[in-house]
Amino acid sequence: MAIPPELLDILVCPVDKAKVELLPDESGLKCAQCKRVYPIREDIPVMLVEEALIDAPIEAPIEGRAEEDTPQSA
Repeated sequence: MAIPPELLDILVCPVDKAKVELLPDESGLKCAQCKRVYPIREDIPVMLVEEALIDAPIEAPIEGRAEEDTPQSA
């Protein structure tokens, strides 16, 4: 049983009151503002800050950075 759309419409992040969106795999709800992901267990959203994980974006490597960081020989 999935989370009803009516429930998704009223759920907000308890930290910043921003809208939450269902993850593609339906394993959690992600806050659009602070990026916390609240788990869904047995079709019940667990909207507790202590249970949330912050979804950090993967940073792409900066081009040319490796060259800048390596010491140059004289």
